[in-house]
Amino acid sequence: MRAESSSAARTGAFIAVAVALFCIQVDFFALNLAIPGIAEELDVTASAAQWTLSTYMLAVGCFFIVGGRLGDVFGRRGTLLVGLALFAAGSVGCALAPGLWQLVGARIVQGVGAGFVFPVSVAVISNAFPDETRARALGAAFGVANIGTALGPFVGGGFTEGPGWRWIFWLLAPLSTLALLVAIAYVPDSRDTSAPRQLDLTACFTLVCSLAALTLAVERGSAWGWDHARALTLFGVAVLMGWLFLVRERLASHPLVDLRPFRNVPYVLVTDMGSVANMGYGVTVFVATLYLQGVRGLSPLMAGIVFLAPALLVALSGPLGARLATRMRPTAVMALAGGIAGTGMIALSHVTAWWLYVPVFAWCGLGLGLGWTFSSVATQQVVPPARAGEASGVLLTFLVTLGAIALAGAAATITAMTPQRPAEDAYDAILRFGGAVILLASVVVMAVRHRLVVHGKAPPLSMYAPWPPADVGGGNRETRP
Repeated sequence: MRAESSSAARTGAFIAVAVALFCIQVDFFALNLAIPGIAEELDVTASAAQWTLSTYMLAVGCFFIVGGRLGDVFGRRGTLLVGLALFAAGSVGCALAPGLWQLVGARIVQGVGAGFVFPVSVAVISNAFPDETRARALGAAFGVANIGTALGPFVGGGFTEGPGWRWIFWLLAPLSTLALLVAIAYVPDSRDTSAPRQLDLTACFTLVCSLAALTLAVERGSAWGWDHARALTLFGVAVLMGWLFLVRERLASHPLVDLRPFRNVPYVLVTDMGSVANMGYGVTVFVATLYLQGVRGLSPLMAGIVFLAPALLVALSGPLGARLATRMRPTAVMALAGGIAGTGMIALSHVTAWWLYVPVFAWCGLGLGLGWTFSSVATQQVVPPARAGEASGVLLTFLVTLGAIALAGAAATITAMTPQRPAEDAYDAILRFGGAVILLASVVVMAVRHRLVVHGKAPPLSMYAPWPPADVGGGNRETRP
């Protein structure tokens, strides 16, 4: 069901969602540069302080699908409010935490809140705005979120060197509270009226257990050792619970995740390309942070300033995607993003001069930002509005889980290569490999799409081309890549 929205309601929904996504993205990327400061103040090792990142990512990844489906079944407005309240409370808890484990607990609360907010936010915009302005609104909201993504390292480095890492959370607490108050006042409600007002708790349990085990194994595998009993046990639990989840979904009359979209080629292509782009984004930010501080010798604050270069292009990628959506099919936009990102990552591994490094870094930001941002916009174009939250939750789960795997792989590669070779060589090798993977994914997407066009199962690249052709039955919103 789509709520009828007034102009004020649409504006309020946009502000609430944009501010909420900004806070989540700042939080996601700011704490990396604060880990040494946290370890020093709380008198723990840097490895122990790393749990503040691991548990947050674990909580976020586990609750994307659950949060999205909660919104579809019980109402997106209520789910958004609960998520924002949890995120704001968790931010205050982080700022006041007297020790590491209190901080870790507050980070879990933040992560659960973010897991509710992110997929529901996409659905709130999709259902508040009409078809002709939806892509533009989503693009603008993700443009604001991307500013948070790019500014995260700058905020983290600046506060860590200045008043202290706790001020990261003192910044997030009032901003997320503002988003909560605006959402209370303006966000209209919507939900999937075809679904009964009940949630498959068995599916929720098996899914959360599977994702939690997988995320924890990936996050801590490099520290424990990939053949360590704890890592192998967690991988085994992830596989077992994932299998039980799939069995339950096939038997349930109202499944938590509708598996039918995975027979939708456009949805699969968009999800795959978005996941690859997000993996590249996380790895590039991680490698660039190490490079700027370890090889270039920059302070956290100065490294954050360098990140301002891609910040502008990352922020512009949201509105750019919305504009391209009126001219190109979703899969074509995703492939274009991959082409920009892949060439940028490979080029970044070859340049050292500042006059060239900074603009190439910005070029990477444009392609990678467009890739992960537009994937959320594109999924809303190829699924029914009633299941917008679920589709967004599934996409985001893939993005976060595979992003964590990519980061773990990058860290393991650096650890394996640095005893024999300079760290800079490891960074370059990772960027080149990642760029090649993204370029290959773009080629595969366009090859599949071309085959669909040849067989009359997909429209041409241009949005202005007539569709369907005379000898092919009419397409629908779910089958237009």
